[in-house]
Amino acid sequence: MELSWINKLRIALVGLLGLVVIGILAWPAAAPADPLGPVRSTGVGLSGTVFLLVLAFGLGFVGYFVTWPHGREIGILTVPFGLAAWAVRSGPMRALTQSNPLPAEREALVQSLRFEPVYWLLIVAAGFAGVLAAEHLRPASESRLTLAKIKGQIKTDTVLTILMAAMIVVLVAQFLLGAFAQNVPTFIKPPAAQPATGQIVFAGLAAFVAAAFVAKKFFGLSYVWPTVASVLVVPFAEMAYCRGDTIAVFAETQPATSFPHAVLAILPIQLVAFAALGSVIGYWLAVQYDYWRTHEAA
Repeated sequence: MELSWINKLRIALVGLLGLVVIGILAWPAAAPADPLGPVRSTGVGLSGTVFLLVLAFGLGFVGYFVTWPHGREIGILTVPFGLAAWAVRSGPMRALTQSNPLPAEREALVQSLRFEPVYWLLIVAAGFAGVLAAEHLRPASESRLTLAKIKGQIKTDTVLTILMAAMIVVLVAQFLLGAFAQNVPTFIKPPAAQPATGQIVFAGLAAFVAAAFVAKKFFGLSYVWPTVASVLVVPFAEMAYCRGDTIAVFAETQPATSFPHAVLAILPIQLVAFAALGSVIGYWLAVQYDYWRTHEAA
């Protein structure tokens, strides 16, 4: 897919669609009671979750036709753009650590965050399902991505390859998030401080652009797999940096704005939203790079 001016316009249109519909109009469904509080899945509720899933599916469906004939490549960005607006609008992670100062409370908080990325990934997946449904009605080419082809890809790309790629994606993302989402110098190894929202945006995008580039370049995997692998980043960080009495030590000796690792200062919605956007960008950069190398060699 060439990034011509018309495709740039298509990206702008789906970005605007996601920002307006999810980021603004659907904000009350996820808005925390405290205006300065963070956006969490626990604040959405069952009815709100059903609403978001249906809305995400509908936006993916509409986004496909808005960006046709490149709906599969561009329409999938609609929901991540909307969630990114929530991620920017949300309060920081430090609001949660400040409201849970005791070691037992902090440990419960860490455990509650472990699988929350899966929730936001399901919202992104609902948007992707909407794109697939729209593509089934009006395919743009013979290369359309159907559920049958996804299953075929899983068979072709063995489970071992996918698991290896997922491990590398998590390691690359972990390293780059730790390097970029820092409010303190890393060379003296102090505790990571709460990064600014803009810094989180940059870190999340850059980390998954690089991770998706690696996944495509060396494993031939699409943007789907790095996005899915993003749900493993938080559990991996907790296992690596919150072992033993680390949580209790931080609760008792460090300010609430300090974290064992920078990943733990990023909200799940921020991680997944920017992982989805960054994975798509990284995938197409790898495609463009291979195209450039092929024609340069010719």
